Amino acid sequence: MPMTLTMPMILPTTLALAAAAAFINFWLMVRISQIRHQANIYYGDGDNEPLARRMRAQANFIENTPITLILIAVVELSGKGSWWLSILGAVFMLGRVTHGLGMDGGRFKLGRSFGALTAIATQLGLGIYALVIALHYHP
Repeated sequence: MPMTLTMPMILPTTLALAAAAAFINFWLMVRISQIRHQANIYYGDGDNEPLARRMRAQANFIENTPITLILIAVVELSGKGSWWLSILGAVFMLGRVTHGLGMDGGRFKLGRSFGALTAIATQLGLGIYALVIALHYHP
């Protein structure tokens, strides 16, 4: 029997959003490094509130982004996503940026709330949608 090669499944929405997540994570790391360098703090947060805020912003990003990317990937794999999945992912990523800025306080402090709300709404909505897809799956 001849061996056939199949093309791998490409998930363009997930790939684009994972790339965006990598860039946002890098940006969050740079923001932490800036304060570390300015304050000569190389371990922990040194009781420096701005550093602690930026570290927490990155931690929140790391806590929320993987499950969101997984949900986007499985919806995309199911064939039940369409143009709205890209928009939802973009809003989530925008929320992660505004959350990072909002964690600094000051004039961008509302960004923290926007970021939190987008993370909650995105995960809850995708989680429910993924459950609905799973419950209606009939091979």
